[in-house]
Amino acid sequence: MAAKKILVVDDSATGLKNMEQIVAGAGHIVISASGGAEALAKAKSEKPDLIFLDIVMPDLDGYATVRALQSDKSTKGIPVVFVSSKGQQADRVWAQMQGGSDLVVKPFTKAQIVKQLKRAA
Repeated sequence: MAAKKILVVDDSATGLKNMEQIVAGAGHIVISASGGAEALAKAKSEKPDLIFLDIVMPDLDGYATVRALQSDKSTKGIPVVFVSSKGQQADRVWAQMQGGSDLVVKPFTKAQIVKQLKRAA
């Protein structure tokens, strides 16, 4: 599997570091953002192959971020996997309705993240 460029977005420094380590450990290039606005800018400039996106963030939540990504032709095709503590069936449905390809529930495991990376390959 060739190295892919992965954008990870989380306002929690601990969550961000954990995700960075898993993605880098799987052999991918990691780009990080700590909020939705920063994620939008980095998605446009870096053109990642996949985005892991937290939902609950103070500046621009994950749902608003993915809607902005979907409405921009330069970022529209980038798959987004939501990562959140919100894991009810209604949350999964809403995440898909907003444009997410999947939802990984926190606390996540390395295996769950690697599975998403392989699915995006």
